[in-house]
Amino acid sequence: MLSGAFFGLDRHSLSAIGSEAGSTTGVTGGTLVGEYYRRLAKWCAVVNGGLKTRPGQSLKDLEAQHGWNHFPYTILPAAVLYAKKHPSNRWYKNEEMLTLALAIGDLLMREDMQGTFTPRLDSYRDTYMWVEAYELLKGKLGDDRRRKWKVAIERNIGLLENDAIAWKDCPAYTENFLGTSPNHYAWWSATLLVGGRYLDRPDWVKIGSAVLRRFATTEQNPDGYWGEHNPDGPTIGYNYLTTLAVGLYWEHVGDPRALQALRRATDFHSHFTYPDGNAVELMNDRNRYWEVSPWGQFAFSNFADGRSYAALLVRNTPDDEIDLDTLGLLAQNALYFHEGAVEKCAPELEQYSHRLQGAAGIRKQGAWVMGLCGIIDTELPLSQWFLDRQANVALFHEKTGLIIAGANSKHQPELATLSEKLQDTIETKPLGSRLTQRADGDCLAIAHHTFTCEVLAPSATADEAQVKFRITGRGPVPEEAALALQLCLKAGTVLETGAGKKIKLSGKRIELTPDMLGGSITHGAWTLKIDADATLSWPVFPYNPYRNELETKLEYAVGLLHAPLRLHVDPAHYVRPDEQQIQVTVRVPGTRGA
Repeated sequence: MLSGAFFGLDRHSLSAIGSEAGSTTGVTGGTLVGEYYRRLAKWCAVVNGGLKTRPGQSLKDLEAQHGWNHFPYTILPAAVLYAKKHPSNRWYKNEEMLTLALAIGDLLMREDMQGTFTPRLDSYRDTYMWVEAYELLKGKLGDDRRRKWKVAIERNIGLLENDAIAWKDCPAYTENFLGTSPNHYAWWSATLLVGGRYLDRPDWVKIGSAVLRRFATTEQNPDGYWGEHNPDGPTIGYNYLTTLAVGLYWEHVGDPRALQALRRATDFHSHFTYPDGNAVELMNDRNRYWEVSPWGQFAFSNFADGRSYAALLVRNTPDDEIDLDTLGLLAQNALYFHEGAVEKCAPELEQYSHRLQGAAGIRKQGAWVMGLCGIIDTELPLSQWFLDRQANVALFHEKTGLIIAGANSKHQPELATLSEKLQDTIETKPLGSRLTQRADGDCLAIAHHTFTCEVLAPSATADEAQVKFRITGRGPVPEEAALALQLCLKAGTVLETGAGKKIKLSGKRIELTPDMLGGSITHGAWTLKIDADATLSWPVFPYNPYRNELETKLEYAVGLLHAPLRLHVDPAHYVRPDEQQIQVTVRVPGTRGA
């Protein structure tokens, strides 16, 4: 992360740089563009100071510094501040911003001539930022610089052309058929489209438009997402990136079908975002967590509630440090943002419920948000990137944040909400599922080999939410079966059990027996009670697809609440209704009504 302290700028100095727009907590859909410009100016000053402190460094040296990955993204913030006229942009025609943008562009040009720009991971995204800056500044470049920049940019965009053409007519835009992930393919195509328009390459405009037209018209699930692996299962984090690309298609082509796709994407993301701006992890088959997204906020701004949604994301994005790619994306948002009327987005509503066509849905009641998911997916045991959809429930509270995590994992059956051991193999994925949503509560029915489970979520009260697991046995009894919940515990805090034990959580392994647990735990402002013989383990490190191994940092660890299922053979009854019930009650006292 980039911070001002890295260059000798303390918090007071940073506040002085970025004080014009006021407090981030007050950002609304109507004041968001001003907040974009404030942040751009604040952090461009830090970037400028860093370059002056370390003159003559190569791109490799710059990006080796903490927080400087994707350094080329910084060209667009400086260019937008200089070239974009807006009442909130006090830095319009500011010569220092022009000088900064030109210096960054010249650096990229030199690196390209040396062959060190392109081989970097995802350098096409850097090229996109560069071509946007080129268009904004071309009248200030002069003939020689303009020619050199254009040659470098055109060469890099041209590298995307062959694969874009080769895959254009593949059966489906998912990773099963493409040679890359759909979000990459969408952004490649958007880069060809934008670059084609700015560099007078109608052939690029044609191929980019053709691909993005498919994304907008036939590849999007009706629920508003583009599944990376399964077209009927969300990849909620990377969906922001594909939305960004379709947003650019709408901006540059004006295809009304793209606007319809953006409406669906806005509905999807708004409903499956917690009030703290985090995407609902239960809906993600690629990542266990996803930081509050800066990607494609401008695409949501075509709609009144989308403007509020973008503002919600920015309000919940810290401003005391920043990634350089986030800085570039904020500039893109400022460049393309549509101002207008605002309406509350879903996370700002007091109550709502929403569901997908499949067995997945969400309900907000006051401060509580509960998600249920029974999406059935194809297993990909040989791919490190996609997780096993084995989590069924997530619980969030506005005061505490996430309490029960619904994050998926890989090769970790112990983290599955429900599991059964058959012939020495632990099965975790559902065989069938059905979601029912009613005003008095929701029910997700999950079928496994030897039992079914109805996950019941009755209406929450102001202080309390419940989840009931009603187990029905089927046929032979498994060797083992269990319910497991991933609890969001934090190192450095104190955990108190119903048996009176107080434990300061650290990296030290703890295993609490049912007697030690005493049926409940209190962690910060929440208390969880379970009416079963449960155990608790901490810390449990989940799988990280980028590492292709388990996490090692405590901030990603969870506490694992484990309760065995008690199933018994009944020769007279193959199906044994209500064989066991487990109730989990979570209380957060002193909160507003549900």
